[in-house]
Amino acid sequence: MQIKLPQSPEPYWRASVKLPQFPVLDQDINVDVAIVGGGITGITTAYLLANEGLSIAVLDAGELFNGTTGHTTAKITAQHDLIYDELITQLGSEKAKKYYSANHDALQWIKSTISIQKIDCDFSNEAAYLFTESDSDVKKLENEMRAYEQLGIDGVFLQKIPLSINVKAALMMEQQGQFHPLKYLKRLLGVIVEKGGRLYENTKALDIEKGKKQKISTENGCHIFCDKVVICSHHPFYDGAGFYFSRMYAERSYVLAVKSEQPYPGGMYLSVEDPKRSIRHTPIGDDHYLIIGGENHKTGQGVETSEHYEALKKFVKTRFDVDSIAYRWSAQDLTTLDNIPYIGEISAGNPHILVATGYRKWGMTSSAAAGLLLKDLILEKENPYKELYTPSRFHPNPSIKTFVQQNADVAKHLVKGKLESPSKTAADLERDEGAVILFNGKRAGAYKDEDGTVHMVDTTCTHMRCEVEWNSGERTWDCPCHGSRFSITGEVLEGPAEKPLDIIK
Repeated sequence: MQIKLPQSPEPYWRASVKLPQFPVLDQDINVDVAIVGGGITGITTAYLLANEGLSIAVLDAGELFNGTTGHTTAKITAQHDLIYDELITQLGSEKAKKYYSANHDALQWIKSTISIQKIDCDFSNEAAYLFTESDSDVKKLENEMRAYEQLGIDGVFLQKIPLSINVKAALMMEQQGQFHPLKYLKRLLGVIVEKGGRLYENTKALDIEKGKKQKISTENGCHIFCDKVVICSHHPFYDGAGFYFSRMYAERSYVLAVKSEQPYPGGMYLSVEDPKRSIRHTPIGDDHYLIIGGENHKTGQGVETSEHYEALKKFVKTRFDVDSIAYRWSAQDLTTLDNIPYIGEISAGNPHILVATGYRKWGMTSSAAAGLLLKDLILEKENPYKELYTPSRFHPNPSIKTFVQQNADVAKHLVKGKLESPSKTAADLERDEGAVILFNGKRAGAYKDEDGTVHMVDTTCTHMRCEVEWNSGERTWDCPCHGSRFSITGEVLEGPAEKPLDIIK
């Protein structure tokens, strides 16, 4: 039987929950704390601060949870791939231990919040597994197990896993968790509103003017005056001389929600070899579906994005009894120079503007760790993880090496895009097809919709003038340099770009 992919990308989490709608900010307001970015970090932070009695405003440039939060695989775990051996080697055992403790604390806080608020969000305790199907990667798992032992992390080294996959080795961390993130966050929204918090959608923040009060300017001319600003907008909309675009890189990954007739043995799984394969399950109605993720790559680079969905489909068909594929979606994640998120003052000496970003695909626990730390910073309380996450840190190893590698990659793609000579014209496009084309002797981006209308844009990214590439899987224009993404008509979908692509008429 031929298994087809859904035509359009849509995450199950967003399709299965009716969320409340919130107005556009249409007047100047004053609050204690303004939070820019309505994803899981922004809402977690707002929830924590509202419970402390502070007046809160949350604003999002689009709809709440329509970014990475709504496109996650939603594993709540401190097992962040092969991270602990790496952290010990590069940063020392003390920082590695703190990283584990921060994420373990975050996991426990989420479990506690679900219990206290009585949230029906399909939460389940699950063991998390790292596994390999390759003999050459067994050593990596052995090294990670030794790191667990050195840091006092409970882990079990295994030769097989509950799934019917012939693995060479695996590493298990017990009592982790998974949930439906938007069912969870919907309840937090309710608490924030009950506590007097104000939420605004389709309200784009443009700039911050520092002073006795911080003044946030929005696209529609309204302002928010506040004591503290917390930026949780994935890529910070305001840089504060932190040069975040040069200290992080963007990757995309892909997810399928698959109906299978096989009984699922429980657990959450991640392969350590490339290409990555992430496996978990979720109830959908009376059935249990597999959530299969992986195929990460630098944004705007590599093969046709539709090929990544096909690769995941092939993986599923060779290992599971597949009935149908109900949903497909993708996510974008940012990674820092040393693989630890940036959480804290946006730059040294900027105590009134805070930021949280760079979660490296582990946003569920990282968001809770961020919210707890940001709350303490705002309330001027001590927090044991402040120095670990501070955005102004710099570790010569690995930061210098990563900085040089990533910015060399940027330079390579900047030059490549300028030298590229397209062969297609708009007349060559089929319906529902996009491509870089030649138009009046120059490079342009064109998409022909189902009605036959051609939408054409200048392919020069408005951030730092790199040339964007067509993303066939999501029907977007993606920048290979710093990860900015644009719609078929040029609107900014992901930063660091702030201005849309120019339209060619």
